[in-house]
Amino acid sequence: MATSPVHPDARSGPTQEQYGGQAVIEGVMMRDRSSMCVAVRAADGRIALNRQALPGGRGRALVLKVPLLRGMVALVDSLASGVGALLWSAGASGQDEEELTGWQVALSLGLALVLAVGLFMLLPTLIVSGLRAFAAGRPDAGYGTTVVLNLVEGAIRAMILVAYVWAIGRMPDVARVLAYHGAEHRVINASESGAKLSPAGIRHYPVEHPRCGTSFLLYVVFVSVLVFSLFGWPSLWQRLLIRLALLPVVAGISYEWVRLAGRSRSPLVRLLCAPGIWLQRLTTREPDDSQVEVAIAALRGLIGGGEAAEEVVT
Repeated sequence: MATSPVHPDARSGPTQEQYGGQAVIEGVMMRDRSSMCVAVRAADGRIALNRQALPGGRGRALVLKVPLLRGMVALVDSLASGVGALLWSAGASGQDEEELTGWQVALSLGLALVLAVGLFMLLPTLIVSGLRAFAAGRPDAGYGTTVVLNLVEGAIRAMILVAYVWAIGRMPDVARVLAYHGAEHRVINASESGAKLSPAGIRHYPVEHPRCGTSFLLYVVFVSVLVFSLFGWPSLWQRLLIRLALLPVVAGISYEWVRLAGRSRSPLVRLLCAPGIWLQRLTTREPDDSQVEVAIAALRGLIGGGEAAEEVVT
């Protein structure tokens, strides 16, 4: 990433800063390396902003330069800032009738993490475990069979991911959040192209983006097949332990690929990124102009800078 962002209304060319973000309740969070800004459509129709500085420091900056390791740090950062943005958006949009306590948030996150690891990492290897006995009895069983078993496990993991994403996208409340997700991507795509930001002026920009977390999850599936294949097909408990122990490595490699995908214009890279873009069709919806206005306000609030503050802009 470059250190100097370009104003979102600039027409002189594409931005050099890479922005990220996520959809929240009735709004969008945008962030760069040092700060984040959440914009939410309040119940009275106005847009509320919340700007916050992100943790920094020289030691942290050095860690973020180390390949693989920086992926885990970035993921923890994204989780922490994302949860904070979601909690604030619930109150600002008027949909949070009762503020959650710290232990309630921690418990919810813990349960969600256990569910995610169990559903996407452990369940597939449990399903495929019956194939080990069949493979062990074959005289030609070897590394090729190990690769096949890991491929089957990866295919099951991918099917579970797609089914899960499709199912939650059918919920009406989630569908509205997915429209804000599309607005976030559209505004970032337009900003990176140097376009003047207005709802009407950026409608031709896509609602998919190569740096999306949806694509990251799919890359985790692909990378896990390659990494897990290096360790053969041991007993069930050994496989479970190996998969849990290697999860940070898989996530780190996947993060590096997402970084490359966001920067590269190589036709080969774009081709390899295509499955992630296809999956985003399940996690984004076409936003309306009012939702795009919120995403634009979040990016302008981020680039405008200033001290941490809450304000109403319209």
